[in-house]
Amino acid sequence: MSTGSCRLRRTSSEGASRDSRPWPRCRTRSWSARTQRQLCSEALQTIPGIGRLGSEIIIAETGGDVAQFASAHHLASWIGVCPGQNESAGVSKSGRTRPGNANLKCLLGVAAMVAIRNKGSYLGVFFRRLTARRGGKRALVAVMRKLVIAVWHVLHDHEPYRDLGADHFTRRDPERAMRRMLKEANSLGLTIRFDPIPA
Repeated sequence: MSTGSCRLRRTSSEGASRDSRPWPRCRTRSWSARTQRQLCSEALQTIPGIGRLGSEIIIAETGGDVAQFASAHHLASWIGVCPGQNESAGVSKSGRTRPGNANLKCLLGVAAMVAIRNKGSYLGVFFRRLTARRGGKRALVAVMRKLVIAVWHVLHDHEPYRDLGADHFTRRDPERAMRRMLKEANSLGLTIRFDPIPA
């Protein structure tokens, strides 16, 4: 009989007293790792555009442990969703991204296209704001980078994803939002006044 089968089976010659022994330590570690993998997968599925298969691919590619990456920006650079830096004599030539991890880039591209379809989410508003200034393709890569940052924080902090909301930019800089509305009203030949709502 092979050594492997001896370790997995308990023969009758071992005696009835050994049947009550706990499983070997290696099997305990295996179950613990499997439980941790399942928890990570469920947490990753809270990120927009990432389902069960996507979460499994992320865990398989990163190992489920982002301690090897000092920050979310390091993970984004490793995957290849950071803008390239190609400058010579003070002239920027190309901002093409590096090759990085092809599997994760493909997954994040699909996830980003799904996430931006929700117009009432932070990522949807972020995509539309950036598209007006930088174009659709660059805005999509920026959304992919946002997803990578979310993946890093979910795996690092062991917390589910929390959407910032469609009004995040308005709450962050309300004066800018008021200036934009005032400018649009003036372009229509109108004027508006902002008064606080009484409590």
